[in-house]
Amino acid sequence: MHGSKHEDDGHSTSEPGLRSKGFPKVMLSLAIVGLMVGLMIGRLTAPEERVLEQVEVVQDGLDLWFNEEPKLHGENVEGTVALLFEATGKTQRGQLSLQGKPVGWRLQKSEEGLLLTVIAARPLRGEWAGAEDAGRWRVQVRLHE
Repeated sequence: MHGSKHEDDGHSTSEPGLRSKGFPKVMLSLAIVGLMVGLMIGRLTAPEERVLEQVEVVQDGLDLWFNEEPKLHGENVEGTVALLFEATGKTQRGQLSLQGKPVGWRLQKSEEGLLLTVIAARPLRGEWAGAEDAGRWRVQVRLHE
């Protein structure tokens, strides 16, 4: 083969455009379909979000109702009770009576979830326990001086 002239349809360089012009569109379409299927599978297999549904003031404490069991970390810190739930819910506050004396509580959103803080003019101690009740999860917080 001398030069680049055609000799019996044989030449030294391949013909341009062996792939069809629709090939990039087909690849893009496959990528989009794959992404959408992956998102749907991820949505179906993701765990349900834990939500605080209700807060009840009861004698000597609070009952918190969740749709599922939340991860919970609690501490008695310098006379206050602090509980952190890995859940979502709305900000709330209120008061309850402990041995005839007022106790304030506040539920607020934080980076890790919901933070329940219980505080009074005197040092408090708290105990908490969770259990399933009627298809929901109840965390009972009991307070004492």
